[in-house]
Amino acid sequence: MKFAAYVLLITSVSIAWAQDNALVEEKQQVVRVTGVRFAYPIVQHWIDEFNKEYPDVQVVIESRGSSDPSQYDVLVEAFEHPDAIRKNREYVYIARYAVLPVANASSEFSRIYSDKGLHRELIKQLFFHDIFSDKEKQENVKAPYTIYTRLQAAGAPTVFSRHFGYEQKDIKGKAIAGADEHLVKALLRDSTGVSYLPLPVIYDRETGAPVAGITVLPVDLNGNNRVSDDEKGYEELARVVARLEERASGTMENVPVEYIHLSVDRKGASPEAVLFLQWVINHGESDLHAFGYLKPEAKKLEKEKFEQFASRKIR
Repeated sequence: MKFAAYVLLITSVSIAWAQDNALVEEKQQVVRVTGVRFAYPIVQHWIDEFNKEYPDVQVVIESRGSSDPSQYDVLVEAFEHPDAIRKNREYVYIARYAVLPVANASSEFSRIYSDKGLHRELIKQLFFHDIFSDKEKQENVKAPYTIYTRLQAAGAPTVFSRHFGYEQKDIKGKAIAGADEHLVKALLRDSTGVSYLPLPVIYDRETGAPVAGITVLPVDLNGNNRVSDDEKGYEELARVVARLEERASGTMENVPVEYIHLSVDRKGASPEAVLFLQWVINHGESDLHAFGYLKPEAKKLEKEKFEQFASRKIR
């Protein structure tokens, strides 16, 4: 009799515990985020700040695998979606990022070209296959160098190559599998290494300096085919962001700049996912410089347009 009562008690407690857990899970909605890996640090920072105001909404970053991207609540991308995808999604263009040439800091190439800099034709000569280029007009590069690039299609190589009139498949060099951080590791292992990287990957957020072992190669910003003293100086992230942001409002040659955007499915987006994007569009801009991003143009941010969309989704 006592044993039966004990079993009944345990069963009742287990049922109550399961019901309580179900209520907690129901109360705490989960928003799944995936996309370009170099944006994860700033997105995670936004998630942490968002959760201070909305603790009942769980936002998690998941590395993109073989799953259909449409299975995620929020996509974070570093280049434009094709029109077939764009027509079904709502976007927040929250930040811009620059892509810069870099080299192993211990290389002879770095020593020479961190001072001399790179003009447009030299960038094309170093990084791209071009059967139509005039070999007789090419610069005689005496310092040894090895170009490294991304193997998979990705934001930074796509943006970098398109800026100079090419496609990612035209980039020379050793193709490295994985994300941008794997490109960094390959660059650091090779004393002749030369590559390109998004600004947020190049700099250490703690020190504001380039990642140890990497040198940024200055480029001709105004298109006069030479690199002047005021176009050099890449030692401090804050200074670099300020210069590029100022230049980006006018004419800036030879530095690819593209938007980071967050998006949700226009029809199927959950109120919680839309709420997170609404929070980002209202609060996220103040964090951009510290993470190596340029602020968006006001016309591209389209805050009012997203607010109208959000008003139909959030009740």
